[in-house]
Amino acid sequence: MNKESGTATHDSFANSDHVSFSTLFPTTRHGAHAVRHAAERWLASHLSPNDPRDGDLATSAALLVAELSANAALHGRVRGRGARLTLRLDATELRVEVTDARGDRLPTPRHPDGGGESGRGLLLVETLSDDWGVRPHHPGGKTVWAVRRRWAAATTARPHSGQKWNPNSPPSS
Repeated sequence: MNKESGTATHDSFANSDHVSFSTLFPTTRHGAHAVRHAAERWLASHLSPNDPRDGDLATSAALLVAELSANAALHGRVRGRGARLTLRLDATELRVEVTDARGDRLPTPRHPDGGGESGRGLLLVETLSDDWGVRPHHPGGKTVWAVRRRWAAATTARPHSGQKWNPNSPPSS
């Protein structure tokens, strides 16, 4: 089992400051729940409720983290291997990434009919994010990512692509 750990860094990226958070978590329901709470605490310390750029960013981010980490626990589980949550926040956007060990199980949005209780998670990700996708993670995993632009950048944001697989998506730094 992986030991849960977190790191926060203050790095310069393309002449703009960003902060990041990264932690391993076990691919279990409890692991997904714990990493969501860790992300919420980190975001609360870096977002200002009085800043109009942040608006409902913290709420949306918590839902994105919850969905992506739950998907990793449910669909990305490999015995003895965990997953990694990475958040990157800069002046224009928040990037949420979850990397798991199951590159053979790619997420695909489903449009469930009727009263089914599952299958709506990626629709939620698609709705809450400005862009999202999946890229391979060597040696056999995948990274599912979602980007939520902050208010100041939203006026120039392009509509999200809802893409399922983007091997050219730039990795977070």
